Amino acid sequence: MVKPSGQTATDTTIRIAGLVRRQFLLGLIFTVAACGPAAQSPGSAASAGESLEFEGSWNAAGSRHTISLGGERLGSIVDLKGTLLLRGPGRPGVGFQSEVIGLTDSATGFEGRSVWTDEHGDQVFSELQGQGTAAKNQITGTILSGTGRYAGITGSYEFSWQWVMEGEDGAVHGRAADLKGRVQRGPAAEGSPR
Repeated sequence: MVKPSGQTATDTTIRIAGLVRRQFLLGLIFTVAACGPAAQSPGSAASAGESLEFEGSWNAAGSRHTISLGGERLGSIVDLKGTLLLRGPGRPGVGFQSEVIGLTDSATGFEGRSVWTDEHGDQVFSELQGQGTAAKNQITGTILSGTGRYAGITGSYEFSWQWVMEGEDGAVHGRAADLKGRVQRGPAAEGSPR
């Protein structure tokens, strides 16, 4: 990314922080709009072991540190935070603040961990794996468990990751394309409040 003359790395960092704040606020607005009156809370229709599908959008910004592993091969550590909005009758929730940490090897792929936190502080934990290479960027998530209303939840999801902006100082912004998944509620989640 070429910086306009007179722009410093600090200016770029401030601009990215402002972008992340605006995205978070926009995500909150969408969440509030999507939380209109409903007969039941999202995900409460599933009984233990029943599988429900969802789709969504995921935007995140953060940092990436890359090293050369010889030749064309690169290794990167990513640390991303953003918003995750889900839709569909099987969604575990509507809106989440998301955090991801991961390691990418341009030859072998991506491995990471993610936590989604809803407006009540309840969380969903997952593992991420995928090709994560320049040629293929399909990522698969495995939902391991959760807290509060998501206790006992399991499932899986998949998406293609797209880098939207990359700064010279390691600042990055990306989004998930075609995010879709399936969740199952375990016995611990049945009858949970909210």
